[in-house]
Amino acid sequence: MTTALPELADGDFYYESLGGGRFRSTIHAQGAWNPHEQHMAPASGILADALLRHEPRDDVRLARISYEILGLIPGGEFQITTSTLRPGKTIELIQAELSSAGRVAIRAAAWRMITSDTSAVAAVEDEPMPAPDECKPWDGASVWPGGYIRSLEMRLAEGHRPGSGKVWIRTAHPLTDGADSTDLARLMGLVDTANGIAARVPPGENSYIFPNVDLQIHMYRAPSGEWLGLDNKVSFGADGIGLTSTVLHDVHGPFGRAEQILTLRKS
Repeated sequence: MTTALPELADGDFYYESLGGGRFRSTIHAQGAWNPHEQHMAPASGILADALLRHEPRDDVRLARISYEILGLIPGGEFQITTSTLRPGKTIELIQAELSSAGRVAIRAAAWRMITSDTSAVAAVEDEPMPAPDECKPWDGASVWPGGYIRSLEMRLAEGHRPGSGKVWIRTAHPLTDGADSTDLARLMGLVDTANGIAARVPPGENSYIFPNVDLQIHMYRAPSGEWLGLDNKVSFGADGIGLTSTVLHDVHGPFGRAEQILTLRKS
């Protein structure tokens, strides 16, 4: 039985806003594992955008976003709802849920923390990546199918191999037809790509599939710009579980880390 393809929006962006927290995905948000689903990356971005718009405050910023993938992310129309789980003056926990046909597909919880001037003690242990203009163009669509991968510009640093790699990515497509999302939301819409940039085994038949069931992002600095740098390593355990670990960069240097737990299955 073949799953019917969803009705997609038409446009040079990832999502069409339908009002009232409703959206419709375009072909640019199409996933790599199944043609009828969304890729987690742009879905993460639209959820981050919703979190940033939820009861906004100038004195706090998102420091961690924890995404739980509760099942296949359907392409086409969906709803996003936001709420405050733990209000606070200096620390708040907020949530956004992406649902379709009455089922929650992704739940994102974010710690929003008060900011202050700590520049006197600021320090970073993560090593910087080579700049985008020091890396060579790479066609990720030669490895992965789907509209999302085709929507990206990618540049590969030297030393890339299965299980470890450094890649810069950016996209010319705004998150929504409103084209008013912040740099943070747009960059969060690229992070999940990390699980595919240095796969330990090639995707496809007679190999393994290794989708992630979560995405955890911690940011010690607010990122900016259009380029996202992914310095990642992929580990496969012997019992069907793996982990993709990534240091996140913008053009100014490293700004945080991402982790994705993987389910490994023969294809």
